[in-house]
Amino acid sequence: MFVRYLSTKPKPKMKPIELKAPPEQTQTITRVIFDIVKEHGPLTVAETWERVQQAGVSGLTGKSHMKIVLRWMRERQKLRLICNHVGPHKQFLYTTWFTKPNNLNQAKSGKDLSP
Repeated sequence: MFVRYLSTKPKPKMKPIELKAPPEQTQTITRVIFDIVKEHGPLTVAETWERVQQAGVSGLTGKSHMKIVLRWMRERQKLRLICNHVGPHKQFLYTTWFTKPNNLNQAKSGKDLSP
């Protein structure tokens, strides 16, 4: 059993994300995403994408681009990712740094997690 722990490799360090969009466009995208997360509380990636589409942000090319921007915002400590356990399910939510953790469980515990 001891040999098994020595044979596994540690997770490699990831390099910082470099966004390829111009700084002005990046600033508008991050401001819109931050305002959406701040206004509508802790959101999943799918909920955030729906809100961004309703807002009509022109700089985002797709959902994967938005995920990269969300990860970049986490690196810059503009947003944080929390895990909410609802029964046997896990739910990852994006929130601002100023949201109190006790309000998060109350806000999302009433949601139905139907498959």
